[in-house]
Amino acid sequence: MSLDIQHAVWIPWLPLFGAVLALICCVKRPWRKLAAPISVGSIFVAFLLAVAVYPNVPREGFEVVTALKWIYVGDLEVDFGYFMDPLTMVMLFVVTGIGSLVALYATGYMAGDRGYARFFAAVSLFIFAMASMVMADNLVLLFLGWEMVGLASFLLIGYYYEKPSAVAAAKKAFIVNRVGDLGFALGIFTVFYTFGSVKYADFIPAVQAMLGSVDAATLEGGAAAAYARATAAPLWMIQAAPFLLLAGALGKSAQIPFYVWLPDAMEGPSPVSALIHAATMVTSGVYMIARLLPLYELSPYALTAVATIGGVTALFAATIALAQNDIKRVFAFSTVSQLGYMILGVGVLSVVGGMWHLISHAFFKGLLFLTAGNVMHAMAGQLDLRKMSGLRHKMPVTCWLMFAACLSLAGIPFTAGFWSKDLIIAAAFDRAQMTGAENVWFAVLGVMGLLTAFITASYGFRVWFRVFLGPERYEMGEEHHGGEEDTESHAAAAEHRAPAHDAHDHAHDDHHGGGGPHEMPWWPMNLPLLVLAVGALLSWLVVGFGPGYAWIGASVAGSTGEPMVRPEYGTLLGMDVHTLMLWVSGTIAIVAVALAAYLHWLNRDAATKLANATRPVVRVLHDKYYVDELYDLVFRRPLRVLGQIFYGIDQLIINGLVYSVAWLPRLLGYSLRPLQHGKLQGYGLGMAGGVAVIALLIWAMIAP
Repeated sequence: MSLDIQHAVWIPWLPLFGAVLALICCVKRPWRKLAAPISVGSIFVAFLLAVAVYPNVPREGFEVVTALKWIYVGDLEVDFGYFMDPLTMVMLFVVTGIGSLVALYATGYMAGDRGYARFFAAVSLFIFAMASMVMADNLVLLFLGWEMVGLASFLLIGYYYEKPSAVAAAKKAFIVNRVGDLGFALGIFTVFYTFGSVKYADFIPAVQAMLGSVDAATLEGGAAAAYARATAAPLWMIQAAPFLLLAGALGKSAQIPFYVWLPDAMEGPSPVSALIHAATMVTSGVYMIARLLPLYELSPYALTAVATIGGVTALFAATIALAQNDIKRVFAFSTVSQLGYMILGVGVLSVVGGMWHLISHAFFKGLLFLTAGNVMHAMAGQLDLRKMSGLRHKMPVTCWLMFAACLSLAGIPFTAGFWSKDLIIAAAFDRAQMTGAENVWFAVLGVMGLLTAFITASYGFRVWFRVFLGPERYEMGEEHHGGEEDTESHAAAAEHRAPAHDAHDHAHDDHHGGGGPHEMPWWPMNLPLLVLAVGALLSWLVVGFGPGYAWIGASVAGSTGEPMVRPEYGTLLGMDVHTLMLWVSGTIAIVAVALAAYLHWLNRDAATKLANATRPVVRVLHDKYYVDELYDLVFRRPLRVLGQIFYGIDQLIINGLVYSVAWLPRLLGYSLRPLQHGKLQGYGLGMAGGVAVIALLIWAMIAP
């Protein structure tokens, strides 16, 4: 069944309605358990609505659906309008589809936590913000969703608000993103000044006309006015806009130099890591660049900057992930690295590759974080690779689910990650073959992409071999869901969750003195993970593979993300570049997995000896190249000193002036207070003195 495209206006508002109801559920304890089905239901219905309207979305071009009028001030016209084209639908399917699965998993994972209803209210708010952002038909609504996503992320990272580390991580994520968003806001101002509009339907066709991909004579209405204004504007302003907007993308998508917030964001619950910091929010920057691609093509250096930052970040973060021992931190730096691949993809004009990797990453990285959540849940908070081994017998389902995710992350042939990653690397080498000496740099980026692929497969399977294979041993942690326990007794909590969570309850008992880790229940925890595993392995059958890349290729081709010059793969070493990269990247992944199996399963002593022999390098990687310490030295400490100086100025000068003005009436009162002593003879003396003074004044005035 299909619905008219006008029904798309309800897609973002359904999760917001769910968020409001979930907040109401916080009021009374008996209502709290209702928050989960309300949240999951609202997100899933939004997904079904997106599926229902999809047949009526234009396959080429777009249609704007207006929900309500919003801002009309001078030349600025902004509505709650939704830009419906194939690229919008790709993102909506990811946000609401993956969001539904993660929220369903969270109903089991978060059971018994004190903030149960609060958690699902924040999740629904996040989905509303994310859907509003990807559907926005203008930059102002995009920015509103962008900032609401940041708010929801802040609330969910700091979910365990009694943990100082969680509070610090939430503040770090919020502040770092605000720095990038300042550039984003300036970019929006620049676009409005240059084109006189912030609507995609106005300034994107104008940019396409300036590129020559659209005949300027065919432009009408706002697009024609935007083109006329832009042609009269300074060229440097048009070329500055993509760089300013890029600052926001680098912050939200955790790229150099703003990536430092994402690893610390793992302080939030594992479903938060899967939904926000792997599958959806962090891909916002990739989507924004793809949506505004013509603007980036208009600048001769913008796309090169995008590709460079993406390629360098991918390799940089992958090397850090190689030396981390906390499972979630490994996957956090892996996320930074894979986001680098996506940014590299759009930077080398492989928007199909970047968006395809966005989809495959949503499947396999969401699955990795949630299986890590299974391990954390079963091990009472333990995530140190050095303190667990051989859990395949204790957690067989989780073992093979994580294996499926690792296959796709590594890019093993015929998984989703294999096809999407190959597209990006092949496009980099294709750009290198274009005329112009500067394009040699793209060959370097292609080599960096291949090296990153090798490291990625190594650290991904390092986790899997260390956790699930080898001799069985483990050391339980001391936490339950990260340390925040329900105010109810454990027995009452278990009864509250029975009988559907028998395995879950056994694991819960083990956390507090039982025999060890156990598998999570199929419902509601492992079944959603099975869907993600199928997507991580086989989604390429639907999304596409081969020269045209079917659905994803057609979706990009029919949207504003279609590049003016599409990659046409040449030859390298006597083979088609695309085919060659399939062989090369697949071989690299298999070799890396074999090496990881030897070092982290078959001969762990060899890994120990290698680590000892390269201790200085391992220390630098483990300490993340000391970037946090550098930022502390260069930014935090000087700003703290500057803050203390301004605080002193505020207290001594500003407050001093205010206090001095306030003291004048007091001093006047103190001086007059002795006159009010209540003695009649004193008052009489005062009156006589006053009469004498008045008489003297009169005499002085009339005397000759």
